[in-house]
Amino acid sequence: METVIAFIVIFGALVFFHELGHLVFAKRAGILCREFAIGFGPKVLAFKKNETLYTIRLLPLGGYVRMAGEDPEVVDLKPGHRIGIVENTDGLVTKIILSGRDKYPTSRAIEVEEADLEHQLFIKGYEEGEENLHRFSLAEDALIIDGPTKTQIAPWNRQFASKSLGHRAITIFAGPLMNFVLAFFIFVIIGILQGVPSDAPRLGTIEPSGAAAEAGLIEGDEIVAIDGERTPSWEEIVNKVRQHPGDELQFTVNRDGETLQYAVTPETVEVETEEDSYGRIGVYNPVEKSAFKSITYGLEETKNWTIQIIRMLGLLVTGQFSIDMLSGPVGIYKSTEIVAASGIYQLMRWAAILSINLGIMNLLPIPALDGGRLLFFAVEAVRGKPIDRHKEGLVHFVGFALLMLLMLIVTWNDIQHFFLQ
Repeated sequence: METVIAFIVIFGALVFFHELGHLVFAKRAGILCREFAIGFGPKVLAFKKNETLYTIRLLPLGGYVRMAGEDPEVVDLKPGHRIGIVENTDGLVTKIILSGRDKYPTSRAIEVEEADLEHQLFIKGYEEGEENLHRFSLAEDALIIDGPTKTQIAPWNRQFASKSLGHRAITIFAGPLMNFVLAFFIFVIIGILQGVPSDAPRLGTIEPSGAAAEAGLIEGDEIVAIDGERTPSWEEIVNKVRQHPGDELQFTVNRDGETLQYAVTPETVEVETEEDSYGRIGVYNPVEKSAFKSITYGLEETKNWTIQIIRMLGLLVTGQFSIDMLSGPVGIYKSTEIVAASGIYQLMRWAAILSINLGIMNLLPIPALDGGRLLFFAVEAVRGKPIDRHKEGLVHFVGFALLMLLMLIVTWNDIQHFFLQ
């Protein structure tokens, strides 16, 4: 149960902050955001605030922000349509009723002659029982009501495509960007709560059953030298120990101003993927608690993991790629289960790494991903005009279908690996 909760919290946080980036910058650009969704499929929870419907959906495969203009707009009123309209005190139409007029007894019955719901915002038509043509102006937030469904109209200036290339690009880029920001803050919080690893030649936490504890070393000991060679940094200590598995080492220690000698024999750790083994004595490097160093630590960890994940993606180019290197929801769940057993800080670190991975993957120039959309914007910048929306939509649709197919393959591979072996 703890793993389920951890997985839901981590997955929810990663998707939430990613989509929040899209939402915030879309709203700042004046784009009408119809829905902010976590997950896909049937709605589990939903509430509406201002113009946006916020939903949690059943399938934990991502999320989305549905912006006006990305899909065909809500309705096209044709000549001859019979509708009802409700006006406000300023004479602007606030409700366009397609069905269910009986619930709006004050509505006026209109037979449509002409309508423009995007640019000029008007409806021309004949009121029931009259022969004169009337022109009705629409409020910019007028609702189209079709039975229980209410949909706000989207004037052209509120649609995604109407915004400048810069606004559209930052709206799309903001999603992956927020994943990097989230990872940075998680690392900063780890640094504040747990402390920032220090390179000082001093022992941090010591494992009770490790070789260091058995030899008599304690937390806070300053390692002056090993086998007579000075060790001015934590890195020097680690390198010396790793190079001598099973060999007795003489540690010169400064403890409260007193110089002591201890014989420590590093245990041998076998590595399955390598021929060589390495030494380990069961100690961790010291930590320092500092707000400034925590910020620096957050930046460094975010940078280092970003570089490492990009290098792993480089295996795609060099042909050293295997389907086993990919994980879907099942694989991530099982990894979360393993990491959760190591404690809250390791779980937080895992969440930060996943967030960076999500940010990088979304920036890949693949159709249906944010990187694919940014690629189309780059082409638009070069051409000086956008690519045909229908052609772009088709490319993204095909890309999304292929991604779903890959997801199914990876998920089945995870199931075989974790449950059927």
